[in-house]
Amino acid sequence: MTQFSTSSAVTNSGRLAGYAPGLVLVAIITASAYGIRHLPMLDAFSPMILAILVGAVFANTVGLSTHTKAGIGIAGKHLLRLAVALLGLQLTFVQLAEMGVKGVLFAALTLSSTFLFTLGLARLLGVDRKLSLLLAAGTSVCGASAIAGVNAVAGADDEDVSYAVACVTLFGTIAMFLYPTLQAALTLGPQAFGYWIGLSVHEVGQVVAAGFQGGELAGQNAVIAKLTRVIMLAPLVMGLFLYTARPAAARPAGAQIIPWFIIAFLLLAILNSSGIIADGIRKPIVEATPFLLTAAMSALGLGTDVTKIRQRGSLPLLVAGLSSLFIAAVSLLLIKSML
Repeated sequence: MTQFSTSSAVTNSGRLAGYAPGLVLVAIITASAYGIRHLPMLDAFSPMILAILVGAVFANTVGLSTHTKAGIGIAGKHLLRLAVALLGLQLTFVQLAEMGVKGVLFAALTLSSTFLFTLGLARLLGVDRKLSLLLAAGTSVCGASAIAGVNAVAGADDEDVSYAVACVTLFGTIAMFLYPTLQAALTLGPQAFGYWIGLSVHEVGQVVAAGFQGGELAGQNAVIAKLTRVIMLAPLVMGLFLYTARPAAARPAGAQIIPWFIIAFLLLAILNSSGIIADGIRKPIVEATPFLLTAAMSALGLGTDVTKIRQRGSLPLLVAGLSSLFIAAVSLLLIKSML
């Protein structure tokens, strides 16, 4: 018995040691992303976006040792799913109530129509299906976080993830600077402008930056509308999983019908809404979640082959651009009819 325990401990120790080089590299890239964000002109970008960029540059210039692959792999897969699950602690169903029934309905309509439009356009132009799913999720829901969540089900290549993140970053950044200049021309009051920003701009950070340019009320409404879209990530991923899952007869014994991280996401959102979780526990986890997401993006960046990205061509970029215009137009029309 003692010999078996010792052997098991040695095996586990060796496994952990095998992960260490890759995890250390991921930690270095993650720290670099947070550091680079303080440079001029880069503070508008989230650390997640910069982490993919830094990781891809490192992998394609310096190169990776074979010893780092195991650690990078576990960060890009398991750490990613854990971080998506923990996003549930940042959401409450009270936020849905603040939007009202009509507002939530409009958010759902904007999200679903944009998602389907993106997939339809991508199919028409012959864009790869998995990359299309990532572009649709990033545009219709919440940028890099949605891409990460959907990829946990879609299983796209790292190059697809990097391409999709680059697309939503580009068009989200354009929207962040452009949309506030259109508020007067579109005759949008603070509430309407905030809802429009929250329903159409991709990244949470971009929504905050653009929304508060219309004033405090506009900024608050932008964040509420955006978080309403974020909450809808769970049913979207769940639906995609059920749609793409193999028939029950072909599934391995004990395989989950719904991914564990989506179940955890919903449970944590419910617990957070009920107020059961003490702030002393919740707050450190909420503060750590962006770091975990950034670390997962670092791993995906390190797994990116730039030559493979070039092979994707410009058509996916066109899809992302037209999809961004679509969500802006649809959300604007709905808001004009609501307010």
